[in-house]
Amino acid sequence: MATDSIQYDVLAREALRHVVREVLELARREGLPGEHHFFITFQTTAPGVSMSDDLRGEFPEEMTVVLQHQYWDLEVTDEQFSVKLAFGGVPRELVVPFKAVTAFFDPSVQFGLQFTANLVGEEEPTPGPAEVDMSEDDKKPDEPGEVVSLDAFRKK
Repeated sequence: MATDSIQYDVLAREALRHVVREVLELARREGLPGEHHFFITFQTTAPGVSMSDDLRGEFPEEMTVVLQHQYWDLEVTDEQFSVKLAFGGVPRELVVPFKAVTAFFDPSVQFGLQFTANLVGEEEPTPGPAEVDMSEDDKKPDEPGEVVSLDAFRKK
């Protein structure tokens, strides 16, 4: 289908997803530097998501994982990432396409991206702050964090 306008929202969303991909690739190659760690939320029903049936039963729509101390075999491709995490002491492998990711947050620097996806059709272009319930160990610093939002650039 031809369009007579440039879809900046789609281009920007894909560029922001590329940021998530690059950060995970850096973690794969070099490990997590300093206090960096990631909360990654994704839709468990999205095409291409692979997880055990018991995890899918526990998280039928959405799941947030934390990559911090105990994760193994992180692999990153252009389209997806896979990782092994322990759930109740049992290692499980997750395969998550980047298009299934709805939020990415690094509390060590208060950086977050949020994506709203519609599994039936195209994604809605709404990057914004990630809503993540942080534990006591991850209290926010006094200074404000940086959140990238496209709302300021949208045509009204």
